Amino acid sequence: MKQFNVTLAIAVLATFSLKFCDAQNISDTARKWWKEAIIYQLYPRSFKDSDGDGIGDLKGITSKLDYLRSLGITAIWLNPIYSSPNDDNGYDVSDYRSIMKDFGTMADFDSLLSGMHRRGIKLVMDLVVNHSSDEHEWFKQSRSSRSNPYRNYYHWWNAENGKPPYRFSLFDINHDAWKYDSLTNAYYLHYFSKKQPDLNWENPKLRSEVYDIMKFWSKKGIDGFRLDAFQFAAKDTTWPSFPVGFEKNFVKYYAMQGNIHGYLREMNEQVLSKFDVMSVAEGAGNSFEDAHNLVDANRHELEIAYAFDAVDIAKQGGYSLLHLKEVFSRWDSAFAESGWLSVFLANHDQARLVSRFGNDSEPFRTLSSKMLTTFIMTMRGTAFYYNGDELGMTNAGFKNISDYKDMPLLNEYQHQQALHTDLNVFLQKAAFESRDNSRTPFQWDASANSGFTSGTPWLKINSNYKTINVASQQKDPNSPLNYFRRITALRASNPVLVYGKYEILDKTNPDVYAYTRELNNTRWLILLNFRAVPSTYSIPFGIASGTLMSCNYTKASLNGQLRPYEASVYKLTK
Repeated sequence: MKQFNVTLAIAVLATFSLKFCDAQNISDTARKWWKEAIIYQLYPRSFKDSDGDGIGDLKGITSKLDYLRSLGITAIWLNPIYSSPNDDNGYDVSDYRSIMKDFGTMADFDSLLSGMHRRGIKLVMDLVVNHSSDEHEWFKQSRSSRSNPYRNYYHWWNAENGKPPYRFSLFDINHDAWKYDSLTNAYYLHYFSKKQPDLNWENPKLRSEVYDIMKFWSKKGIDGFRLDAFQFAAKDTTWPSFPVGFEKNFVKYYAMQGNIHGYLREMNEQVLSKFDVMSVAEGAGNSFEDAHNLVDANRHELEIAYAFDAVDIAKQGGYSLLHLKEVFSRWDSAFAESGWLSVFLANHDQARLVSRFGNDSEPFRTLSSKMLTTFIMTMRGTAFYYNGDELGMTNAGFKNISDYKDMPLLNEYQHQQALHTDLNVFLQKAAFESRDNSRTPFQWDASANSGFTSGTPWLKINSNYKTINVASQQKDPNSPLNYFRRITALRASNPVLVYGKYEILDKTNPDVYAYTRELNNTRWLILLNFRAVPSTYSIPFGIASGTLMSCNYTKASLNGQLRPYEASVYKLTK
């Protein structure tokens, strides 16, 4: 308990520092809470179960709010909690104004929101309006007859006109985005699961419904929206044929189509500008122009771009650090003067951070986890961090298809089975990149089911929970958890790490990522070794007179060499 109070004090101090520290001449108009936020993505189904049914819930989250505050995070992005038949873990919404029974009640939500706000934590809701569930009342009405008033809430193609032009579905067993429905002899469009029909944003009535939903939650006092898959919401409804193989780069053909910017400006005018809420879109289109068109302030659309170029780099067998550096540097350069970016390397759609970008073997898991945390917390942009990564939680180690629960993976397994492909190769790939890797229950302690539930967990718990858990790391001042707390406090009390100019150093170094952050008269140096061996670096100035602000070793190296996965942060002397 003594350790917990100390770490809680660190978090409180960090919040105090952010509010009252020297802003280093950053204008009040330039400073925004959502720029300075450390956003912790929380997967409710896997965080904490309060009633023993094996499924995380809202009361479970509420019971852990002091832990969340102790992390130094300032906002939570909550994955969908709306009513849903749960075909895609809540991303198939059947009622946008009620809570999924697995998660609790609206009273539980109100209590959670109140508890978060009392602790200075803001709430960003996941808004899923590219599609709904096929069990939503809108779709039930839409498919009942061609003349139903809700027919135009979705995209339909009458069968007497022949088969519609092929569209690729990410989650369908056969990857066909048109599903035949015999009730009205027509096909409906679903870019994702067949149980996730796409909404028709060309219909002003549909848009009005969505804005009313956003107002409902905004009036409850939430602090922001993350727009799931919204870059795909607008369609070219002339349904042109796409070239053979387009699905290999479907974003090029699906993203930022039609009148998407008109819809976003309307959304901003109707909702976002009327409430104190931030907004972030999943995906940033196909170019910097697309991304700027989403978030530049003078366009009055959204506020934070969430691009996947970097997170998609990690592949089975490794990745190139030079590529990673090039991507982050390119995006930072493109947004140096206007617009705002997110900084992240993991989320609920990716496998675990340390398993993909670090090294989850001992003794490197702890070191590489800290190094990656340092990277995310010292780059320009809003930091997004996925729950469990503060512990260095790893991939699950699943070996059998029966271990998995993720619908698109199970569908793809059936698809590959029908094609008679080597399923062992498929399972090896899944073990590295499956979304279920990041969705295993949170590891609280070494007791049965890691303290997540008193029942049977909905998804298998990682077998390493007895050694990787909150309880053990609370006691260890050098654990990834306590290192995370120190780094969030460092970021919160030093605006240079939020707003400062970014400059890459030693650009062609394949092992070390070195860069500076500079704001007015303050300059910081960050040195990160992405390798499991000692690596050298070259910078055009000395650091011996600098102040060491953070290091994931007991002492930092000062000889132009970094130890395996070393991360050192210096405040330089001018």
